[in-house]
Amino acid sequence: MTETAEGIPFELSGLGMSAARFAAQFAHDPAYVERPWGDGSASPLYVPVLERENDVLAAEVDDRLIVWAEECGFDEDERELMRKAQFGRLVTLAHVDTDDLDHLLIAAEMNAAWWAADDLYADDSEMGAIPTELPPRLALAMAAMDPVAPAGEFSVQLEDALRAEKVLVALRSGTDHMSRLGTPTQVQRVCYSTFAMFVSWNAYAAWRHTGTYPPAWKYLATRQHDTFYTSMTLIDIVGGYELPAHLYYDPRVRRALMQAGTASVMVNDLHSVAKDAADEKPVCNMVLQIAADRDCSIPEATEVTVELHNDLVRGFEASHRSLQPVPSLELQRFLRGTRAWMGGGFEWHATNPRYRS
Repeated sequence: MTETAEGIPFELSGLGMSAARFAAQFAHDPAYVERPWGDGSASPLYVPVLERENDVLAAEVDDRLIVWAEECGFDEDERELMRKAQFGRLVTLAHVDTDDLDHLLIAAEMNAAWWAADDLYADDSEMGAIPTELPPRLALAMAAMDPVAPAGEFSVQLEDALRAEKVLVALRSGTDHMSRLGTPTQVQRVCYSTFAMFVSWNAYAAWRHTGTYPPAWKYLATRQHDTFYTSMTLIDIVGGYELPAHLYYDPRVRRALMQAGTASVMVNDLHSVAKDAADEKPVCNMVLQIAADRDCSIPEATEVTVELHNDLVRGFEASHRSLQPVPSLELQRFLRGTRAWMGGGFEWHATNPRYRS
């Protein structure tokens, strides 16, 4: 097998291989299934099958997460909301190749910290999200995750600020935990994926502040850097191995991961329509943007979003299949982990009170 400079092999050619690829294109992969969602009135979502459900393990991760949240400074009501969000269940459903509590807790902490920043800083007006305050808040969030160089007396003031705000404490604590079990390369991968996500959050804030909401295509272009791809960057850290950077950042692998992350965040948009529309400053949402663009009903826009989601999942399925000849155990494990994350993420959304209220 001949490899490119990036380490991804050229596909084998010939009549036999072409016939095999043609047959595979139309074969049903038992790793995927169509599942009803919401109230069942919309078309089903094409998702990977759920690979693991372990309520005992999920409860233990959640118990440890709540202890961590108290240490970060979240009050009793906030900790109760965090428990109801069931981040321990999310990571147990999504990260199926380990049952190590310490590794699963990394994912629970980081996802809880990201959600806290999203709710308190970016999305929920009732919880204190103010569009004009978001950019400077996120600047400090980046400093919490990726320490800046020492700057004498100015570092003292920065440190005071980082210790005074619970979201910043949570982001720093989660990153520190991740740093103990992951490599520097993995940690920076997570940091810079997060910072790209923050750029998208700032775009949303500008749209909400001005009241000039984007067309669906522009929202989707922005949303693709604010997806569950960020959560998926943790897959190998939680699994206890490392996907080498030259494979992780190969364009074909990155395309697959972006397909997976964007599909998974469309699940979030579909489940969040009512909540997002009800905010006094409505949150950008693919369904809402399509409805506004086309002057159509929410059910009609929902069907368009479902079709987009299903196309993205099938795109990931095809990308995954095309990468299976690559002789890297780490890559194959990461791609299987990504598929499992998609199935677990759907299950979490479909059964979570946050999205059923």
